[in-house]
Amino acid sequence: MDAGPHIAIVDDDDAIRRGLSSLLRSEDYHVTLYDRAEAFLESLGSSVPHCLLTDIQLPGLSGLDLQLHLRVAHPAIPVLIMTAYPQPSLREQVMLAGAVCFLRKPFDDQDLLRCVGRAVGRNDLGRNSI
Repeated sequence: MDAGPHIAIVDDDDAIRRGLSSLLRSEDYHVTLYDRAEAFLESLGSSVPHCLLTDIQLPGLSGLDLQLHLRVAHPAIPVLIMTAYPQPSLREQVMLAGAVCFLRKPFDDQDLLRCVGRAVGRNDLGRNSI
């Protein structure tokens, strides 16, 4: 079976990256993990994902900086932002910059799957979830 849509995850927390990867792979997504925004940007020459899920707080380039860079360089990549520090002004800023979703950690698995599904145009959201 072919892998589903390619989702890139950028988060500096290894446990979060692995957990999100496991969830998305269970829903037939192809997942690539990055611990920093710069590593993701370096990979764009060889592979462009269908969607990017990034934390806002990252070492080096922040998730917001990454989103703004992609808005210019790769505007077709939908961006989902997640954060443990959800200030209303930050939510407004990332949504105005074109984010598909703004997820507050910890978030419900089904909320994430709905956001990713919307970003990649899948209608079978959460089909493998219990």
